Amino acid sequence: MFMGEYNHTIDAKGRLIIPAKIREQLGEHCVLTKGLDNCITIYTESSWMELSKALQSLSTNKANARAVKRFYFGSAAELEFDKQGRILVPNPLREHAELQKDVVIIGTGDHVEIWSRHRYDNYNDEVSDSIESLAEGLEGITL
Repeated sequence: MFMGEYNHTIDAKGRLIIPAKIREQLGEHCVLTKGLDNCITIYTESSWMELSKALQSLSTNKANARAVKRFYFGSAAELEFDKQGRILVPNPLREHAELQKDVVIIGTGDHVEIWSRHRYDNYNDEVSDSIESLAEGLEGITL
């Protein structure tokens, strides 16, 4: 399970250090793709396969299914770690998440998210004010 929040920087070439604890859990084969809320997501090989199967089962007759497939598959890239534990974030993904310098890497249970510091702070401020009402709307879970 991925947990925690880590602050890092991305360099001008798009290289980003992934924390050792997260790298170990990701394993050698993982996938980076666009995420919701203008972040980037990293999936383990098994989580990516589950998501892929679910997406592939969607009917291509529906415009929203085609759009979601394009969103995830079109931007997906296999990750490779260099000797320093860095990944190269492709430019389209950096643009999607508006990554420039300060980056937040967070564990969200089954996957990892990469956010620009500015976007994450704004998102966190919005959600923090309404977390109680959001939690009340969830079915089948006690927090």
